[in-house]
Amino acid sequence: MRIGLALGGGAARGWSHIGIIQALDELGLRPDVIAGCSIGSIVGAAQAANNLQSLKDWVLSLRRRDVAAFFDIGWGSKGLIDTQKLQKFLAQHIAPDDALIEDYEVRYGSVATDLGNGREIWFTEGPMMKSIMTSIALPGLFAPVRHNNRWLVDGGLVNPVPVSLCHALGAEVVIAVNLNADILGKHLNSDKDDIAASSGFMDGILGSIKSYSANLFPGNREATPPGMMDVLASTVNITQDRITRSRMAGDPPDILIEPYLAHIGLLEFHRAEEAIAEGRDCVKRLQPAIEYTMAHAVRISG
Repeated sequence: MRIGLALGGGAARGWSHIGIIQALDELGLRPDVIAGCSIGSIVGAAQAANNLQSLKDWVLSLRRRDVAAFFDIGWGSKGLIDTQKLQKFLAQHIAPDDALIEDYEVRYGSVATDLGNGREIWFTEGPMMKSIMTSIALPGLFAPVRHNNRWLVDGGLVNPVPVSLCHALGAEVVIAVNLNADILGKHLNSDKDDIAASSGFMDGILGSIKSYSANLFPGNREATPPGMMDVLASTVNITQDRITRSRMAGDPPDILIEPYLAHIGLLEFHRAEEAIAEGRDCVKRLQPAIEYTMAHAVRISG
């Protein structure tokens, strides 16, 4: 029986995928097929390349200043993230730049979006690094990636939890991980902008924006508009939640894992320890249901 693992997008919350994969492995569930979207493509590729521990060691070492070092806010930049610097680190901890998806025994695929027509693009062969960089290219944070005369961006715009890709790659039982189940509206209740809290590099800019908007609505705190990054984060969350619900209604997984991650901001990549721990805890909470489902699947396939 071929086990598939569909790893959803969710930015910094995606480090919980590491804890989930390790906890599933302890239950004897090691995936034969992995499909990743956005941050799920990073962790999924690390698992497929047998480098998950290397990735885990790196993300646990990240601090706020380390995360801030990946940002490029110079004039003329096409995204906030320095993709060359990020790709260098991914090559060290996941797979070298020249590695191909088909080099690895585990079937792996990632999802991207065609910026020109909105179509879903699957990477199931070819350069592993290209598959990752296209899948994580969230508009505004990353520059679009050119591939086969098309501009590609984050796969979360069309398929945030790629259960369908898992099935297409031959999975008979699919375990899906949705990182965004409990986060709607949470950013609007925060006093800090998500990006400022995670790195501090835009404190001055965002502080000025907040002061300006506060002056437009003096004496009425409730009427003050949410911060710029609060709105961006909530917009991404709403979009991915609605798309995820729609896609999984039509192609449901056999097991759905939804860790509690609302307390971790969109760009708080330095909080890997908390995210990984919640990933492990979530699998433990669901262990009876997981074991029952897998036993039932074995009986049917046998």
